[in-house]
Amino acid sequence: MAKRRPLILFTNDDGVRSPGLLAQVSAFVDIADILVVAPEKQQSGTGRSLPSTSTGEVTEHSYMIDGVAHTFYGVDGTPAQAVQQAVLEIAKRRPALVVSGINYGENCGNGVTISGTVGAALEAASLGIPAIAVSQQTPKNLHLSYSTEIDFSVTAAFARRFGMWMMRTNGRASERDIDILKVDAPMSVTPDTPWRMTRLSRTRVYWPAKRDKAARIKNPLGYYEGDTSRAEPDSDVYAVFQDKVVSVTPMSLDMTSRIDIEALRGMIEEEKTIAR
Repeated sequence: MAKRRPLILFTNDDGVRSPGLLAQVSAFVDIADILVVAPEKQQSGTGRSLPSTSTGEVTEHSYMIDGVAHTFYGVDGTPAQAVQQAVLEIAKRRPALVVSGINYGENCGNGVTISGTVGAALEAASLGIPAIAVSQQTPKNLHLSYSTEIDFSVTAAFARRFGMWMMRTNGRASERDIDILKVDAPMSVTPDTPWRMTRLSRTRVYWPAKRDKAARIKNPLGYYEGDTSRAEPDSDVYAVFQDKVVSVTPMSLDMTSRIDIEALRGMIEEEKTIAR
């Protein structure tokens, strides 16, 4: 009996019609059964939110990949909600991997909790499913677009490599404190671009801008790019923005500070004694 192919769930935060999503699905279609469940509309910046205003209504879309018709499901909800509906309601069996992306624009630094791309991967991980979050640096004016000017094929190939590793671990990566891999490709990515293991930078890449009406017209996205040259050399921000390499960041659901818990308790107790 032939071995059944694994099921991979694909989602994103740009919306079910995104060329980045289609490129990512195309990179895996020869090795897995695919299920695509993504927000019906643009949901960038929604993190892992689960708003009560989402209806959960599902719309079907048909796409041709290598001459075969595939149904993509668009959900009225956030990326995290799309993952929940996919796993609990739409999938006929449990996915072996969740792939979120490819996002228009990198997701690096201390702002990643804002990202719906990362939020979807974290939601999958919280359900016990290995996941990767994939993003590609693009011009800022294309961040909320469905521009066909961007070639996502190289980033998709990198993602396939890292996604297959996560899938082969069969969930054991979490035993090493790896719940998701966050993959970010520079704008100049080619098949020969090196990749690097990185850590999440404390640097903020995009800063919110105070805007009046005139400023909103000039800067509809409402943010500006900060100085990335001061980021930590071993970080995702430095890898993508300064060294122009592919960044692969292992992330954990355990967001506990890396301090000795008992030592911290002692510090707090000592402070209380001094305050008396």
